[in-house]
Amino acid sequence: MDLKSGYPWWAIRNGLLHAFPPLHQDLHCDVAVLGAGITGALIADELAGHGHDVIVIDQRDVGWGSTAASTALLQYEIDTPMLDLAHRYGEDDALLAYRACADAVGLLRDKAKALGAVDFAMADSLYYASKPRHLKPMLEEYALRRRHGFPVRWLDAADVSERFGFAAPGAILSGLAATVDPYRFCYRLLQRLERAGTRVFDRTTVARVLADRRGVALHTTDGCVVRARHLVVAAGYESQGLLGERVARNRSSYAFVTDPIRGDALHRLRRTMLWESARPYLYLRTTRDGRIIAGGEDDAIDVPDKRDARLGRKTDALMKKVRALLPGVEMQPVFSWAGTFAETEDGLPFFGPHRKHGPRVHFAMAYGGNGITYSMLGAGLLRALIERRKHPLADLFSFARLDR
Repeated sequence: MDLKSGYPWWAIRNGLLHAFPPLHQDLHCDVAVLGAGITGALIADELAGHGHDVIVIDQRDVGWGSTAASTALLQYEIDTPMLDLAHRYGEDDALLAYRACADAVGLLRDKAKALGAVDFAMADSLYYASKPRHLKPMLEEYALRRRHGFPVRWLDAADVSERFGFAAPGAILSGLAATVDPYRFCYRLLQRLERAGTRVFDRTTVARVLADRRGVALHTTDGCVVRARHLVVAAGYESQGLLGERVARNRSSYAFVTDPIRGDALHRLRRTMLWESARPYLYLRTTRDGRIIAGGEDDAIDVPDKRDARLGRKTDALMKKVRALLPGVEMQPVFSWAGTFAETEDGLPFFGPHRKHGPRVHFAMAYGGNGITYSMLGAGLLRALIERRKHPLADLFSFARLDR
């Protein structure tokens, strides 16, 4: 599956950070993790760090799928507002999801600090109203989050203009977000695991998965077999092909990065990411060296050739929106790209077994705009399932909610 178009900035900036070998022999392990993007890396790190013998396998180079195309805005705020989740599942479950994502930002911060050199930085998040009619539901969202103790502040139009220099009817300013280089984060996690004895293989294609009550066998196209007590499928947006049903819609999102912007033009945005209430939404962040990364213009295209053909036009449309938002900032895209992502109906991920494959095959579908945050949560959730322990998110993030 071709997951991206153009020139994703993280892969260009970092290059191939480390060469992992392909698999050339039969092996056994406690848990096999299929997928070596940031989701697989976080899950493998959680499992190996708690005594499990883990093997990681990917058909591409490490981090070369959707991880390389991520814009890596780490937020507790879910694409589905807390108010909407409360209407759908009840306020307790909505609060559980949002608080868990808030905790995940802190867990990612601690993990990044231990690794070092992944460009992790704490930030604020400004969720601004695209239109006046969006104010009422946003004020209700703000009131709900504030009532439950989230670090939020309401900004009216004058506040937004004064603090950030652009026009919006109102906004929720949240004091809990972060940014990271996801490609480097992924590599450094897997390199650390490899040094500690975890076996990591890329450029290895699994052709067949056979599961029974005792374990799972992964057969590669080169004739090797990996036998494991459990399998975690962390293959991103390709994982749906193993389910026999569609649980999310594949879409394309487009992004660009600028050259470093000189002077003090970005001082108001140095530690604040922006995203809007319109759908699809524009999102924007800065980098440590003063670049702007902007994304959006999402569409329902899931055909690589069509996505490739739209990249130039989508970049122009994004650039027009960003220039309108930040009229005093001179900028020019230097690299642009598009990537496949998936959206679930409710904006929540899926973690755990699916009825088609039995209890020893666990899926890690960290879909939506919170992919890295969800992956951090999913790592602990899947470890609990594998160790036969209860986890507070197990029901809400399971496939069982499809039947609610």
